[in-house]
Amino acid sequence: MTDTSDTRSTEGAEGKVAPNLLHRVMRYIPLIAPVLLWALPCWVLLHTGQRWPSSAAWGGTAVFVLGLIGMPLAMTRGHGRRQQDRAAVVGDTLLGGIWVLFTWSVLLGVLLRLALFVGGVGDGQTRARIVTLAVLGVSAVLLAWGYVEARRVPRVRRLDVPLPRLGAGLDGTRVVLITDTHYGPIDRAGWSARVCEKVNSLEADLVCHTGDIADGTAERRRAQATPLGTVRATRARVYVTGNHEYYSEAQGWVDLMDELGWEPLRNRHVLLERGGDTLVVAGVDDVTAESSGLAGHRAHLAGAIDGADPDLPVLLLAHQPKFVDRAAAAGIDLQLSGHTHGGQIWPFHHLVRLDQPALAGLSRHGSRTLLYTSRGTGFWGPPFRVFAPSEITLLVLRSPQTSPSA
Repeated sequence: MTDTSDTRSTEGAEGKVAPNLLHRVMRYIPLIAPVLLWALPCWVLLHTGQRWPSSAAWGGTAVFVLGLIGMPLAMTRGHGRRQQDRAAVVGDTLLGGIWVLFTWSVLLGVLLRLALFVGGVGDGQTRARIVTLAVLGVSAVLLAWGYVEARRVPRVRRLDVPLPRLGAGLDGTRVVLITDTHYGPIDRAGWSARVCEKVNSLEADLVCHTGDIADGTAERRRAQATPLGTVRATRARVYVTGNHEYYSEAQGWVDLMDELGWEPLRNRHVLLERGGDTLVVAGVDDVTAESSGLAGHRAHLAGAIDGADPDLPVLLLAHQPKFVDRAAAAGIDLQLSGHTHGGQIWPFHHLVRLDQPALAGLSRHGSRTLLYTSRGTGFWGPPFRVFAPSEITLLVLRSPQTSPSA
């Protein structure tokens, strides 16, 4: 007869090995990632057969080493306890720059080098130097273009959204969505005012802000956020918290938005009535709210729609797209979200997709629920947007009870 107690204990021990190993590896990723970001471009650009003069090769290497040391130090001083805006700008800019350089060092370092080899172009040194110049040229162009894209007033993205349960009286309701403004170390008060002017030109019935107003406290970023008080809507202006509010005194942002005339939808709803029909406009705190430890903050969908007529259509504001699983289970008609930035700097969107069910645009979830995910109005951290343009979104709600010609 076999004694199974030892077998069970051994299996249990083996079952813990993989998770423990994974946790140990994950613990070192913050240390490994910066090294890879800086070391790989250094190797591709300087040490893969270019035969640069030793002064150029080692001088360039020294620049990469300084970047590797300086970037995390600047980001720590800028985003840590000291909250030094100048340091944050330096660290964030270095992060964006090296991400683009890393990406194109990988792509061109492999694909272009292979194409040159197959095409019989030059010798190894010539091909290596062509790759170096191509990587630097492409990166410089993308960073310059990405900077302009990040700092401009977003273009308006307009789309019709059919909602089967929407009453005819609400057909044509204009909903403007802004999100992820991320006021921060770079003073964008003027940009904020121009965004609000663009929003006002759209003559919205409802204006929504789905969180991540800023990086920093309401007191610190008040001047940049104040233009939000000039936004106009014929029915309501509503707001929900994003995850970044919970890094910087979320209640202060809720209070400031209330002061500026916005309706904070903290697990509650308001009714939008037009033409004898009604739309429930609900909102929930961000999904990170409960873990923040801030009393009374959590994402509570049941509370948000409590007391609403279940036969009425519901528009839900939730900062993160992944909340749509709960929204679909509850039969929500339309969820508006942000958070993803559309990836912000290509190809970061592949990492975003690992965490979120949608990156940008309109998608269907379950039998009833539509999700619109905005690429965001501002930018976080690195002042660049590459192949992920910002947006102000105009959604025109459509009722099936109204003919297209009406």
